[in-house]
This record gives sequence, structure tokens and C-alpha cells, in this order.
Amino acid sequence: MVELTIKIEIELLGSLRKIVGRGPFSLEFANSTAVRDVIAELTNLLSPKFKQVLVDPELNDPRPNVIILLNRVEIGVLEGLDTKVENGDKLVLIPVTHGG
Repeated sequence: MVELTIKIEIELLGSLRKIVGRGPFSLEFANSTAVRDVIAELTNLLSPKFKQVLVDPELNDPRPNVIILLNRVEIGVLEGLDTKVENGDKLVLIPVTHGG
């Protein structure tokens, strides 16, 4: 059985880009993966502040804080965090600004 590597491009916009201090980059996964796994890997690889800003602690979910696009399509119209990513896909995280 041949294992395929999945390579996806990640782009962080706005305050997320400022936190990590770099533009677009790639991540590789050993096999098929979902958006939720990509988010988990990002929070493990990047700064603790990134995770704090990205993931809502009560819900353990990034969606209240960011809009997540996979190949220019919002994941809410796909399969949400369970949406599978394929080799060559592009994932974009756009922070949601809200005030009180």
C-alpha cells in the first residue's frame, strides 16, 4: 500500500498573520485529513497566543473567531470542520472582529 503525502497551503490574514509573523506557508500530512486536524496541527506548531486567539475555549472551536475558507469556499457550506482536505488545497483563516 502506497501512502500519499498531502500538502496544503495555509494563509493567515489580519491579526493572525501578525501573531505568527509570516505569510503563506505549507503543511504536510501523511494521509487524508480533515480541517479540524489541520487546525489542531496549527495550534500545536504555532505560538500559544495563536491558539488563544483562534480557538474559543468554551466551545473548543475556532469558528466563532475565524472564517475558514477551503479553496475559497467557507467550510460551513461544506462539511464544517469534518471537511476533508486534499493535496494542493488552500486553507485561509480570516479573523472575525467583534466588539462589545
